[in-house]
Amino acid sequence: MFSHIRTFAGKFLKKKTVKQFIALLAVCGLLMCAQPMSAQNKPAQDTTEITLKADSVADTAAVAEAMLVDDAMLGEDTEEEGGLHKILKSKFIEGSTGFMSLVALALVLGLAFCIERIIYLTLSEINAKKFMADVDAKIEAGDIEGAKQLCRETRGPVASICYQGLLRIHESLDNIERSIVSYGSVQTANLEKGCTWITLFIAVAPSLGFLGTVIGMVMAFDQIQEAGDISTSIVAKGMKVALITTIFGIIVAVILQLFYNFILSKIEHLTSQMEESAISLMDSITKYKEDNHV
Repeated sequence: MFSHIRTFAGKFLKKKTVKQFIALLAVCGLLMCAQPMSAQNKPAQDTTEITLKADSVADTAAVAEAMLVDDAMLGEDTEEEGGLHKILKSKFIEGSTGFMSLVALALVLGLAFCIERIIYLTLSEINAKKFMADVDAKIEAGDIEGAKQLCRETRGPVASICYQGLLRIHESLDNIERSIVSYGSVQTANLEKGCTWITLFIAVAPSLGFLGTVIGMVMAFDQIQEAGDISTSIVAKGMKVALITTIFGIIVAVILQLFYNFILSKIEHLTSQMEESAISLMDSITKYKEDNHV
């Protein structure tokens, strides 16, 4: 029986169809082996894609975080740029409205007088040496009317006192000197006009600040009495609001004092120019009288 089976198998294996069938089985086996390998490679590719996606998400998050940091830094810069203005505005609001308004009014009015004086004094300044040289030349040449015309066309107190002296050139030297001195005092008073108001606002601004501080302290103690407890928060809040008025009052006084000192320096400069010009004019008039026997 076994011999018949071997004979049948040998005949069957010799046929081409069997060989082809065996080859087909071999190909199927290879495909089946390759499928697990591809299945093993696929998770690796998926893992790589997931890793790449995670990296891109992380990069996006980092960029977003950097943008947020830049925005925060930009916001801080903006706050720093407008910080002083915002602080002054908030502190002004925190203070007592009535007294803070009075302090602000003192600042505005004081600055108005300061600006007016600065403009007036600036327009009053001239090149006194050149002007007196021209006047002396005309007086020496005997052109008194030309000298008067030059004084009328020139602005400022120097030209005014020279004109007053030339009007009395035919009078005695004592009368001419008296006229120049008298008119010089008038011009000095005109230069100093309005300065008393500036000194008033310099004194009033801190006084209003101190008054607001005292009233704020009284109000703070009233709040402590109503609360029935000496709480540090209540005391600190009342003290802060009370002292704000003093701070602003002192700031206003310092600002006005700086402007006032600048105005005084210009007044002193003009006064010295007037004195020097008056001496030069008296010398020219004396020489003119001696030469012309007037």
